[in-house]
Amino acid sequence: MSHIKLELKQSQLDKIKSICKNFRNDEGELINVLHKCQEEFGYLPAEVQEVIATELNISVAKVYGVVTFYSFFNMIPKGKYPISICTGTACYVRGAEKVLDEFKRALNIPVGETTPDGKFSLSCLRCVGACGLAPVVTIGEKVYGRVSPEGVREILAEYENR
Repeated sequence: MSHIKLELKQSQLDKIKSICKNFRNDEGELINVLHKCQEEFGYLPAEVQEVIATELNISVAKVYGVVTFYSFFNMIPKGKYPISICTGTACYVRGAEKVLDEFKRALNIPVGETTPDGKFSLSCLRCVGACGLAPVVTIGEKVYGRVSPEGVREILAEYENR
């Protein structure tokens, strides 16, 4: 996925600066600032990270390092229907990887990406806490249990005309 240069509007710039100011422009509050900015924008593109770095007087590399280290931060917008495949132990041993491969094939995107129409994004997570239903897939708030690779197209079909 090529990076499209995002032009931040003045109102967006002001919002980022305001969030940073609420945390006293304190470098030690970087994670809190990132959470608030992601809440506001839905994701953390490079342009947002650059403003945060400037406001907190730290390097862009440091901000980027934190964003890429923690899996709950996103650098690309999530799809309307974010799909997560659990790759925790129970799900993994019951075939989660084959289910994940089928989602990648059906959507024609790798993990961490969003379909060009913005409908679906694909990610992995460690444990949903529904190990008895392994392998587990979530789409938004909805949980699908005992998913097989053959069931992937059927699940996606539920979202076709939404």
